[in-house]
Amino acid sequence: MKSRVNIYQSQPKAYEGMFALESFLNNSPLNKKQISLIKMRASQINGCAYCINMHTEEALKAGETHQRLHLLNAWKESSLFSEEEKVILKMTEEITLIQQKELTDETYNQATRLFDEETIIAIIMAATIINAWNRIAISTRLGVG
Repeated sequence: MKSRVNIYQSQPKAYEGMFALESFLNNSPLNKKQISLIKMRASQINGCAYCINMHTEEALKAGETHQRLHLLNAWKESSLFSEEEKVILKMTEEITLIQQKELTDETYNQATRLFDEETIIAIIMAATIINAWNRIAISTRLGVG
């Protein structure tokens, strides 16, 4: 597949806002493994090979296991994910697929029982940020290489 325009090379200022959002995320209450799960799951749903590849490497560096990454697509059926991680993944899926049913009250209420407001904000922002990155990577056909 032929790549398209290189936004970063042509208009690096276009990325400034995205990098600021990443900085927010890296200073949020979420740990690196939680951020990796969000980025991996949204990228799987969106079919973004570039981001799946990048965030798999990041997740492994953060201490994530191969087994959990292999089972991420079936997290609902796996006992390897904690209750908190399952709520994070459910939020990620609902935000990524927002046109299907939104972030439901049921999921949001589960989150409020487990997380403080700052953490919920970070989860919503992490899912939003990776969805934006996925759309940039897919639209410009960033390749895995």
